[in-house]
Amino acid sequence: MSLQSHDHVERLKHNRRPRKSEAERNRRLKAQKKRLVALGVPQEEADKMSPLAIRTKLLRPKKVVQELAKRAAKKA
Repeated sequence: MSLQSHDHVERLKHNRRPRKSEAERNRRLKAQKKRLVALGVPQEEADKMSPLAIRTKLLRPKKVVQELAKRAAKKA
């Protein structure tokens, strides 16, 4: 059986992916900010960060904790 014989089968798949809604994007960003603050990043600093920076920081949470510890050691 060749691949061409499957052309007549009706496709049930969407032609393109649905767009991300603004509300969903904001909901995810809010949850990601909460996670970042839970790691120890100050709320003011998290509010000033771009969404890309927030996602990048959350990729490596251990590094964020180490970075914050270094910062605290410098201040003390």
